[in-house]
Amino acid sequence: MSVSGPARGRIDLLGVTLTFGSAPLFAGLNLAIEPGAFVCLLGPSGVGKSTLLRAIAGLVPLAAGAIYLDGRAALMAQDDALMPWARPLANVTLGDRLRGLGADEARARELLRSVGLDGRDERPAAMSGGMRKRVALARLLYEDCSVALLDEPFAALDAITRRSVQALTRRLLVDRTVVMVTHDPAEALTVADRLVVLAGAPARVVLDEAPPKAPPGTVRDPYDPSLRDLHQQMLSALDTAVAA
Repeated sequence: MSVSGPARGRIDLLGVTLTFGSAPLFAGLNLAIEPGAFVCLLGPSGVGKSTLLRAIAGLVPLAAGAIYLDGRAALMAQDDALMPWARPLANVTLGDRLRGLGADEARARELLRSVGLDGRDERPAAMSGGMRKRVALARLLYEDCSVALLDEPFAALDAITRRSVQALTRRLLVDRTVVMVTHDPAEALTVADRLVVLAGAPARVVLDEAPPKAPPGTVRDPYDPSLRDLHQQMLSALDTAVAA
């Protein structure tokens, strides 16, 4: 459930139990996320990262426990979920139109400018992967939610495009609480303020660490020598999780 909390964008998971069929994914999970944090969730495939993200969004029912979220959350899925028939402006304003509200086209155009798509009018099939991600990011920003939930948003991009869109996402979401699922420790070190590794069945938090602070809205070099020990901690936690 979602209720108002003490600070905009705060997320509290209290005794969260989630199941997939008859199998428990999480049992009594507790996790607190401070407003404005950029948190990456990592863990082996099938551990329940995406299910947990969808539960925070209110799209998956809990078997027990509660999720307290201050404000509203918007979800950006791994596939960009753009409407194939719609051009960028219509895709960005899709939520308002589905809700029967008038679209703020001026704000949508400004957001498209902010993600580098000023004047572009292609349908998704004619866009590159990076362009589609930028439209999806503009749509996320258009929803103006205090919490952004990102489910492996850069997984399908080539390395150069991924780095560019990571930096853009970090800059444009600087004032929001972000929870992002990724399989890539280097990507997590690039963007996150906090790294949470999940493992087990049911899953639990096996690593919860914060990299050295970076200037607001900026990304790190994940191969900086100062991050080497933390990178190794993450790899060790993930290796142990896979072997268990």
